[in-house]
Amino acid sequence: MLLRRVMRIFVALAVVLAGAVHASASAAASDAGPPPTGRQLLHYNHAYGVLDRATADAIEHSAYLREFANFQVRTTMGSGGRTWTGRYLLGRETYLELFGAGDLPGQDGALGAGGLALSVERRGELTEVIRRLRGQGIEHPVEFPQTRDFGDGVPVPWFDAVFTSGEYDAFGAWGMEYRPEYFADPRSRTGPARFPGDVGRDRYLSDDYRRHLMRDITSIRLAVTARDLANTVPLLRAGGFSVRSVAGGVVAKGGGSTIRLDAVPREQAGLRQIGMSLNRPVAHRHVERLGRSALVVGPGLRAVWDFPAPAGG
Repeated sequence: MLLRRVMRIFVALAVVLAGAVHASASAAASDAGPPPTGRQLLHYNHAYGVLDRATADAIEHSAYLREFANFQVRTTMGSGGRTWTGRYLLGRETYLELFGAGDLPGQDGALGAGGLALSVERRGELTEVIRRLRGQGIEHPVEFPQTRDFGDGVPVPWFDAVFTSGEYDAFGAWGMEYRPEYFADPRSRTGPARFPGDVGRDRYLSDDYRRHLMRDITSIRLAVTARDLANTVPLLRAGGFSVRSVAGGVVAKGGGSTIRLDAVPREQAGLRQIGMSLNRPVAHRHVERLGRSALVVGPGLRAVWDFPAPAGG
């Protein structure tokens, strides 16, 4: 989420490039197929969605979610003193960030807005992602360094990011690589490296997920505009996802995650479904209704959270 709001600063610089990038992305979307190589570089990191106010409030105050997952409502300070407050479900390597309509300013706070972050596991792999993007005809990917402020006014390098375009309708996806300086700062409360150059998701998130039922996010489905879809497909392919066309959109698989994107008009855009793995099997099916959404847990080792299309969409 933070990246798209920060990226608004750079839109004026990206306008000249947007036409060429969009044309290349459109061609890639229409020719969805195998990734450039078999090596997976990008992995699902997190996604966010802007929900209707009643659903967002129900999520924020849910006692069930606090038992089901490592659930937090917290405020983060990013570059330039920008802050945002989100509702987080945190797993072992992946997480979900949710907002209510109006929580964020302007375009990013509109109902149905959303984003998808894909991250590398090893230092330097984002450079290879960028090389692959250029190989698909994205001649000028938009690169961006992000910092974090822990409250003392001193920005700490957080991660580097890349977008295929500086323009979007309601949804944006980016590739990212955590910075070693962030892991080295004790205030980040991150884990130790498992191997040289480890900048993986497992280090970034805590082990608190073990005390709850939710383990990780394994699948996501979002409704996005045709332009936002076209801008996303090249990134998925550059990251090593296997991308195939389906009726109305694409399905991307890789790194243990399934990502489905459906092309819709802007007024129908938004988060539609999250699939989750569990730390232990449950014997019975439980349905938890949160505003207009429904979280179905079990039976077994799976949970599915459905978010309906906007009323009248």
